[in-house]
Amino acid sequence: MEGNDKHGHYRYKICVSGAAETGHCGASALENAKALGREIAMHNSILITGATTGFPLWSAMGAKEAGGVSIGFSPASSEREHVDVYRLPIDYMDLIVYTGFGYSGRDLLLTRSSDAVLFGCGRIGTVHEFTIAYEDETPIGILQGEWDMDEVLKNIIDKSNRTNSNVIFDTDPKRLVSRVIEMIKKSKKNDFSTLLHPGQTPEERSRQDQ
Repeated sequence: MEGNDKHGHYRYKICVSGAAETGHCGASALENAKALGREIAMHNSILITGATTGFPLWSAMGAKEAGGVSIGFSPASSEREHVDVYRLPIDYMDLIVYTGFGYSGRDLLLTRSSDAVLFGCGRIGTVHEFTIAYEDETPIGILQGEWDMDEVLKNIIDKSNRTNSNVIFDTDPKRLVSRVIEMIKKSKKNDFSTLLHPGQTPEERSRQDQ
């Protein structure tokens, strides 16, 4: 399904979650964010972010530099509120969805609109988005780096008393995106198998969509 031009909704939507303020993240954080966005675009997938500054913004920069599509979910109810009240950017995004639900409500729509969520250096908002995605069993990729968020999220997993096979860790942005896309493909295959007409085989459904 990757790269399917006939069915645009088959393009994978991958969220990048991370800190809006990256002073604690280390010198490599922003370039790593950019690399994530670039790889998402290179895989013909759509980047989803919280329409904010810092790590997500740099991932949007990377996606746009690679000719990709970038969609932001804003906590604000309008562009004016987004810019004047929340003081958030509108650059590097093809579309901004103004949720009007504040940060916590925005996070729910953000993660549930995504086929997978990637996590870099973050703060409490990143943890919030992680717990939503983890609870929903959304495919999750955690980028390891000189920040400590990957260790924070690993500790949450270890103490959650709930196993989840949809979480992977990696130190390389390119490899992480590729691995997460493989997870999405598997989850999509399972989802679409339930949409077959009575008596229809997956092969027949595939030929029907061609």
